Amino acid sequence: QVQLVESGGGSVQAGGSLRLSCAASGSIFSINAMGWYRQAPGKQRELVADITRGGTTHYGDAVKGRFTISRDNAKNTVYLQMNSLKPEDTAIYTCAASFRPSLGGKEPNYWGQGTQVTVSS
Repeated sequence: QVQLVESGGGSVQAGGSLRLSCAASGSIFSINAMGWYRQAPGKQRELVADITRGGTTHYGDAVKGRFTISRDNAKNTVYLQMNSLKPEDTAIYTCAASFRPSLGGKEPNYWGQGTQVTVSS
């Protein structure tokens, strides 16, 4: 089993920045891709960004150029730096991990508990 614990959510004004962290523990040797999904009220869940153990990244179109995902394998932690935040970025952000090299296309193997990000105009 793998446990994912997120931190760093909160409220910010449009144009501001937030940094999310997700620390993994447990049987982490099995994990390849880690990253973040988000879901806003009334909307479908969307993949924000993911990163492989080797550092290959993928971003959703809505966040390209504004968000940066990174990973510290020694600390088993993935980070999401969110800059130039917009009100439409408001959502619950949930960390996820997969045995596969991508979070997309198939349900991740593990989920965090989620953290709220609110961007006001």
